[in-house]
Amino acid sequence: MIKLHDFSESLSWDGLDEATQRQAHLCLMDLIGVGFGGAQTELARIITTHAARQFGGSHSVPFSDQTASAAGVALATGMTIDALDGHDGFNPSKGHIGCGVVAGLFALAQEARIDDGKVLLEALVFAYEIGARLAITLHETVPDYHTSGAWVAVAVAAMGARMLGLPPAQMEHAMGIAEYHGPRSQMMRCIDHPTMVKDGSGWGAMAGVSAALLARDGFTGAPALTAHGPAWEDLGARWYIHEQYFKPYPVCRWAQPPVEAALALRRQHGLVSTQIKAIEIASFHECTRLATSLPASTEDAQYSTSFPCAVAFVRDGIAPSDLTGDALKDPEILRLSQATKMVEAEEANAAFPLTRLAQVHLTLQDGTRLSSDWHQPRWDHDAPPTPLELREKFDALVRPVLGIQDTDQLANEIMSLANGTFAPLLGLLAQPIRPATTASS
Repeated sequence: MIKLHDFSESLSWDGLDEATQRQAHLCLMDLIGVGFGGAQTELARIITTHAARQFGGSHSVPFSDQTASAAGVALATGMTIDALDGHDGFNPSKGHIGCGVVAGLFALAQEARIDDGKVLLEALVFAYEIGARLAITLHETVPDYHTSGAWVAVAVAAMGARMLGLPPAQMEHAMGIAEYHGPRSQMMRCIDHPTMVKDGSGWGAMAGVSAALLARDGFTGAPALTAHGPAWEDLGARWYIHEQYFKPYPVCRWAQPPVEAALALRRQHGLVSTQIKAIEIASFHECTRLATSLPASTEDAQYSTSFPCAVAFVRDGIAPSDLTGDALKDPEILRLSQATKMVEAEEANAAFPLTRLAQVHLTLQDGTRLSSDWHQPRWDHDAPPTPLELREKFDALVRPVLGIQDTDQLANEIMSLANGTFAPLLGLLAQPIRPATTASS
């Protein structure tokens, strides 16, 4: 682990280039925005209440007015962000680094009493780089597909050891504890049966924070096997924080290529949903496994392909409100969702996971057949959103919760964190989630 220790000691905010510094701020803003969106779900209410009751402590739980221990903060924060599947992700591992590591960051900042914004942003960049390599290594050494929590736990443990000022030997123990106890949950079980367990990010963050605190107290762990291998050779030279995708829609990334194809057909031909008789989606295997056509919950809707495509045809886009409540009972959306057939395509399988492809074929009521080109999701790392587009996404998620003034203040605190302290940002994060605010407030 010599390379990892050297990287940890040499990494400094002022030593990072401007593009990497900007990316760290944008990732943080996007994750916080999705957290406020997720905080309005039943999942978030349950997990936040659970953390306060079962993990008692004085640390603020973001996106709520509750308090808990560091482990409880990590659990509730990670699962709240994950409750709305709109956060950044990493194609090679088919998972998400940011959700779990920022949950650990907010917990450990309070536990270690770190208020310096630069120190926290350094830790975030460090965790993205460690998390990417842990993810690549894990998925190269196991036969099945684990949730992000499996390797996020180890990344959070390493970040925690760094934030707590632990020596190299204790960092190794922290990572070993986290790897041993991290949630090696099987992602396709949640794809086939969508529920609140989701991507394991909150549980991984909790395991990682606990591992760092255990190592600080002298607890030992077996060596972390995922902290070695070819993926680590370019540590400090290749910056994976720039290779994260962002999401324009709060649904599984695998469903987003078909959504783009659907929107392209709708707009190209000026279609209205009632013109459509049947839909066929050709895509990679994992996309076809998102097979819930009649969602009974927001989890069902987020882990579906046919339902968000139907929403796109009916409403010309997808917002969080389209994945819950009355939207789940919209007769026209449900008609199209049930009229959708999924077909596995070898071309898409060959490109996955680095590229996600989908094609949509329509049969109209008058018998006309229309087909889209092959489409990829928007906002991949090689065609990222602009800072303005991410800010617009952030505003759309946060303003209904905090109102215009607090949303603007929150965005300013995030984007200027390197020049300030954590306390004002935490104050804005740790408040009750209240009913929707009027646009003029």
